[in-house]
Amino acid sequence: MQKELILVLKKIPIHFLCWMIVWFFFKSFFSVGSSNKAFLFWFSSLLSIVTLIIAYVFVYDLIPKYLLKKQYKKFVLYTIYSGVFVATTILMIEVVGFVFYFNLEFKKMPALTTNPAVILVCIFFIVILASGIKILKSNYKSLDEKKTLENKFLQTKLELKEQELKFLKMQIHPHFLFNSLNTIYGFAIAKADEAPEMILKLSNLLDYILYQVEKPKVPLVEEIHHLEDYISLEKMRFHDTLKVNFSKDKLNDSLQIPPMLLIPFVENSFKHGVIIDGVLNVDIRLKTANNCLFFEIENSSKRKEETNTGIGLPNIRKRLEMLYPGKYQLEIIENNDTFKVHLKIEF
Repeated sequence: MQKELILVLKKIPIHFLCWMIVWFFFKSFFSVGSSNKAFLFWFSSLLSIVTLIIAYVFVYDLIPKYLLKKQYKKFVLYTIYSGVFVATTILMIEVVGFVFYFNLEFKKMPALTTNPAVILVCIFFIVILASGIKILKSNYKSLDEKKTLENKFLQTKLELKEQELKFLKMQIHPHFLFNSLNTIYGFAIAKADEAPEMILKLSNLLDYILYQVEKPKVPLVEEIHHLEDYISLEKMRFHDTLKVNFSKDKLNDSLQIPPMLLIPFVENSFKHGVIIDGVLNVDIRLKTANNCLFFEIENSSKRKEETNTGIGLPNIRKRLEMLYPGKYQLEIIENNDTFKVHLKIEF
């Protein structure tokens, strides 16, 4: 309430100045052909008061209540009432001036003050001007409010996407860690010589997950190094039953991608791949060209009636949709003896 009062008090000087300008306009306009200063002062003051009343009726009542709410019939009806009121008031002002200032001598009155049509046009010119300013301010306020609401909506939507993205990452991390820890556990039980090296590589991967994955993007070379460490861990686990061909062609060193974007595909190929003739074959091809990233992975597999793609693929599809909507192509091809994934991302 106090803020509204302060706002009203701030407007008073501006309104007073505007109506003084209107008064000077009436006094200068209707003084043509007359030197009766007392009559001109009185006549201009009354016209200014009438104009003020009608202008405020339109600006603060008729326009907000009816015009802006599209109740056009009521607005037109009350506009006609206002016109009748103004016309009647003008005639009364003319009669009073004719009687008390010019002693019933009509010819002595200024020509413009005896023409009700001219006076009516002058009054409604001011009213239309004030109404136009009100409508413009209202439209600007509506646009500003709409823009504010849109910004809040987009901000909320962005926060929800960020939360969903974090949730997807949280799903990926335990899945990857459990697989790696199970592998190390198996080597530790067997007291294999590879266990220390696996722990070291897992340590590097944990550092990547804990510190780098929170970044929105990382250099492509870091993601590749992360993949190579992961592949090394899996090779130790599979021994001679795993054959991985990882080819990298024309890589753009300056390219950056979201962290752990490619690991679900590789993890999925190891988890769901099938050993055929004593070997699990995994072919990985990665290249960049024309500001695009091309990633292909193929592993030996056998078609099943019910295919379980694991956690990785559904999550990565959701993540790609959030990160690159309309700018990625993900194709999954399952044959009798192979499982293929083709990914293209436009940066």
